Amino acid sequence: MKNSTGSRWRVAIPRTPGACTGLPEPVRGTECTFSCRAGEFLEMSSQECTQCPAGTYSLGSGIRFDQWDSLPPGFSSLATSLENGQDRDIKATCNSSSWLPQGNYLESNSDECTVSLIYAVHLKKKGSVSFDYQYPDSNLLFEFFIQNDQCQEMDQSADTKWLKLTKHGEWASHTLNLKSGTNVLYWRTGGILMGTKVVKPVLLKNIQIEGVAYTSECFRCKPGTFSRAPGSSSCDLCPQDTFSGHGASSCTPCNTSEGSDKCKARPPCSKKDYFKIHTACDNDGKTQIIYKWIEPKICLEGVPGAQTLPSSGDREPCPPCNPGFYNNDTATCSPCPPGTYSDGMKPCQSCPAGTEPTLGYEYKWWNVLPSNMKTSCLNVGNSKCDKMHGWEVAGDHIYSGAGGSDNDYLILNLHIPGFKLPTSASSDSATEYGRITFEFETLCTADCVMYFMMVSTASRSTTIVESWGKTQTRQTYTHIMTKNASVAYTWAFQRTGQPYDTRLYMNDVARIYSITVNNAVDGQSSGCRVCALSAQSTSSACVPCPPGHYIDTDSNQCKECPSNTYLVSHASLGSEACKACGPASRSDEDHRLCYSDCHFTYTDGNLTLMYNFSLLGATGSLMNGPSFTSKGTKYFHLFNISLCGGQVSKRTTCSDNVTDLSVSDSQGEKGDGPSAVKTFICQSTIIPATGRGFNSALSSQSINLADTFLGATVEDHFEGISAKPNQYPQISKKVPDVNFYYRSLEPTSSCESGRSTVVTLRCNPVMSIKGQLSVPSQCPAGTCDGCTFYFLWESSGACPICTERDYHQIEGVCRGGNQEILFVWAEPKLCMGGVTLPEKKTLPCKSMELWVRLSAVMGTFTAVLLVSLTCYFWKKNKRLEYKYSRLIMSANKECEMPGADSCAVMEGENEGDMEDEVVYTKPSILGKLKAIASKRNGDHYENVQLNSSQSRALVWS
Repeated sequence: MKNSTGSRWRVAIPRTPGACTGLPEPVRGTECTFSCRAGEFLEMSSQECTQCPAGTYSLGSGIRFDQWDSLPPGFSSLATSLENGQDRDIKATCNSSSWLPQGNYLESNSDECTVSLIYAVHLKKKGSVSFDYQYPDSNLLFEFFIQNDQCQEMDQSADTKWLKLTKHGEWASHTLNLKSGTNVLYWRTGGILMGTKVVKPVLLKNIQIEGVAYTSECFRCKPGTFSRAPGSSSCDLCPQDTFSGHGASSCTPCNTSEGSDKCKARPPCSKKDYFKIHTACDNDGKTQIIYKWIEPKICLEGVPGAQTLPSSGDREPCPPCNPGFYNNDTATCSPCPPGTYSDGMKPCQSCPAGTEPTLGYEYKWWNVLPSNMKTSCLNVGNSKCDKMHGWEVAGDHIYSGAGGSDNDYLILNLHIPGFKLPTSASSDSATEYGRITFEFETLCTADCVMYFMMVSTASRSTTIVESWGKTQTRQTYTHIMTKNASVAYTWAFQRTGQPYDTRLYMNDVARIYSITVNNAVDGQSSGCRVCALSAQSTSSACVPCPPGHYIDTDSNQCKECPSNTYLVSHASLGSEACKACGPASRSDEDHRLCYSDCHFTYTDGNLTLMYNFSLLGATGSLMNGPSFTSKGTKYFHLFNISLCGGQVSKRTTCSDNVTDLSVSDSQGEKGDGPSAVKTFICQSTIIPATGRGFNSALSSQSINLADTFLGATVEDHFEGISAKPNQYPQISKKVPDVNFYYRSLEPTSSCESGRSTVVTLRCNPVMSIKGQLSVPSQCPAGTCDGCTFYFLWESSGACPICTERDYHQIEGVCRGGNQEILFVWAEPKLCMGGVTLPEKKTLPCKSMELWVRLSAVMGTFTAVLLVSLTCYFWKKNKRLEYKYSRLIMSANKECEMPGADSCAVMEGENEGDMEDEVVYTKPSILGKLKAIASKRNGDHYENVQLNSSQSRALVWS
């Protein structure tokens, strides 16, 4: 406590309230910024610095935590609740997730729960915190940050907050400055775990904090260490064959390994205590199998039931040299000189004119480990296997070694300084610089795992390319290098993740039969390949071909690929190396790839539809979800789609905003790290910040869904890919859907031929030009099998370009001598852009032509005339019928017919006044009609007209 003058006093407080007798006098204390030297502590009663006794140590103004049998006082492990208001059963699944003490280190959770390791410390002056960690798996997120006593996060850059990835078994150190006052330290892990891949936890050890004013006590040495002299600032490991307990000042002799904390009874030797190796070839070209004890040897041979070391095997002929090497009657294989080649059994030969060596590694015989390969053994909890070989050669294969414990990492490294393309190939247009192929198998009875990793030499970043769990049958795996860089490939095999005291899984083994790398810059040659020759020179030297050119087999000269074709990597010679682009696609200038220029034409009979998809924009994005893992963690999938453009800059990008920080110091361009994906279509997993304890949403696990454009068509099947149109029922069939087909050539463990994607563009005039992306309802993740992805892009921008056939005109009535003509779109309008509607027109009404009017008048006159004549003859005919009927009636009255000379004389008429003439007339049209009618009735007669000067006549029949 302090008095009125600011001095510090150490005052005794009674245990029983009110009992103030017999207490020691107050003692003046030291200042708060006072500190002791390393190896000393502040003795509270005397308020003086005192040396730590033997068996203990101190850092003076710091504290160190290096023993993790349990969580030290002040540390706590807290599993962060997920989404607020979620089901209690889901919350309960994270209660068991925590940081677990493992003796020499702490181990984080390996599930998707967010777990924080928390420690609060109060500093009287500026200090620092440092710790060692292992962070091998990017599927788990790992951050370290500091808060003050107000729960406010200290200013901290992203590269100090997000920890960088490490190699398997490699410990990295991290140091951060601390401010005076209260500092709450957080080590936080969490992630999204999907699939069956094994996720490696984060390991933490040797936490040291500097800046405390003093330490009031010394720390005891942990078991297996000791401090002999007083005033030690650290403890030393006990020598081999000795052991110690807590706070030891010396070590007790014992047959144990270095740094042991106790003695154990030595068991009888068994088959688990030795291993076999193949010796290197001797001068006679012979090799043999010999057996060795696992070091350090702890078993006893001369006791009942002990296994003896088997005798060495017979000497056998050595395997041949690997391709590209030769044996010059010596015990070792030597690489062929530059410009020569060998199959491993014949002497090296020079390549013929017009050819060049094929550089690379082809390891299929394992008598000795190649010079560019190294093997090691690593265990994060002990150092038993640090000096052991992780892998052993065995003639036709290489296999995982014995190790010191079942949870050791048995590591095999292959270093490649870079890649060199064939002379005639252009690096400017290369999409593949090299590839590595290996054949392997694993035989396991436990939870073994084999990792295949790629380590960038420049950035020191590690990427897990693929991993396999449990027993795997003999198989081949290929990885393609798309960048020319110095890399190291690593195989790591672990029999089990559990640290057992005894060996249970010694017989679990991984075998690699062959490793092949092509285009390695320092590789050897097993053969020759044809190269291009100069057209101007008679020299046989190889010359590089310009981008997009192939080697003509007849002339051995470079020729450019035809239009709209692309050059296939590792293709055969000749024009077959150029492959035609798919429908509605074109190649870039270098013939590296095919792409869509956003224009598409569809023809069906006389109907032609033209599209311009550039209206949709450069990139379309879709975030679907949310989805939940088995423990209730919420996550989303973000898809980015770039339909058009062949330039890399026009493609979409998915990046990891966490693990990209591990290469930020060596990669200048943003999004250029190993976890950044730049392609036509990609996917990222988005972890929301809400409820996860993170300050912002995290993007991770970016994958490439489409790096090759196959073509665009209205067909539902193309290149073995089905668009499955029944997933998106189509309402209108007037405008067909356009399907964009893509493929990713990179194989995965579940998709041996790579992934494929179909983007269906549908005309929807009621939507905006940008439109909307969606996935099938039965496949909410965009895929049902993980290998084929489907997207529907509905937009008015996906409608065809408008033409004259998409509108029609409407003519109005004449008003005031004028007529209006309107133009309207055909409904529903299923087009976009193109032609526009013409303006409304007003025209004078058109008068009829003169000949049209004359024709109308003549037609009217003729019609009237015909009607008049018809009426006239009809009336006259009726009159004649009447007269004839009167004549018949009068003849019947006299009972006889009149004479021929007087019958026709009517009563009252004079004969002299009549000049009779018999006239035969042709029947008129009306008469003919009547005659026809009469024939139908069986009557037939002929009309005879008698003309007289008085115009009277009789008709005889």
